[in-house]
Amino acid sequence: KQWYQRRVRGMATVLTRHLLHRCSPIVPLFRAMASDEVSKAQTALPGGDTIFGKIIRKEIPAAILYEDDKCLAFKDVAPQAPVHFLVIPKNPIAMLSDSTAADAGILGHLLSTAARVAGEQELGEGYRVVINNGKHGAQSVYHLHLHVMGGRQLSWPPG
Repeated sequence: KQWYQRRVRGMATVLTRHLLHRCSPIVPLFRAMASDEVSKAQTALPGGDTIFGKIIRKEIPAAILYEDDKCLAFKDVAPQAPVHFLVIPKNPIAMLSDSTAADAGILGHLLSTAARVAGEQELGEGYRVVINNGKHGAQSVYHLHLHVMGGRQLSWPPG
């Protein structure tokens, strides 16, 4: 079954690349079939309280993997890999492009926390860290967050 799924995924990738590069009339149709997150990102706006703020305040439940005074790591509710968790700062930064030199400490802490939790999740064979930034980066929640995904061979290039 896994072999078949990989084969189908590979064929879909080849077909998609062909259609995008060779058949320009199909591009609008392809964009119409964008993922849910990309669709959400098209209308998401920075500012205000977010779902992550509610998770930090424990107003809504989350499967928390790690917490300290600076950040929180928890399982993604819509995982894109066998292991998929998020790492967020407790003091929100809307998006990576809004960060300043003063944020270097927390940005480094988020990455080191991602590595620590990845180790605890037994991702020794590798994982991917992704930060979506802005509308074209498919950022659907304007509270900086790192996606950490692993547990299987990830394909390249992404999305």
